[in-house]
Amino acid sequence: QVQLVESGGGLVQPGGSLRLSCAASGFTFSSYAMSWYRQAPGKERELVASISVFGSSTTYADSVKGRFTISRDNAKSTQYLQMNSLNPEDTAVYICNAKRIFEYWGQGTQVTVSS
Repeated sequence: QVQLVESGGGLVQPGGSLRLSCAASGFTFSSYAMSWYRQAPGKERELVASISVFGSSTTYADSVKGRFTISRDNAKSTQYLQMNSLNPEDTAVYICNAKRIFEYWGQGTQVTVSS
């Protein structure tokens, strides 16, 4: 059974930081490209960051470049998203994605940036 379980979300003040984790199981994690998406209320799902199979290549949405860092640990079947300098526009549900031939989604974790 494939599972992607996100954690680490919460309420943070503007300028603060959070680290999201996505624990994967039920498939060969090290063979899948991984991504983080986010969806804010009333908005379309947005690709935030992606990382290649061995972590050698990463891409970011322009809105998060220089503030967010995606990483992965294939030994732990886990990917991460370090988020710094958060602002209210980053408020959204953050969703883990795995993609190769098949595509899998997590349920998401809420991130709220507010004073």
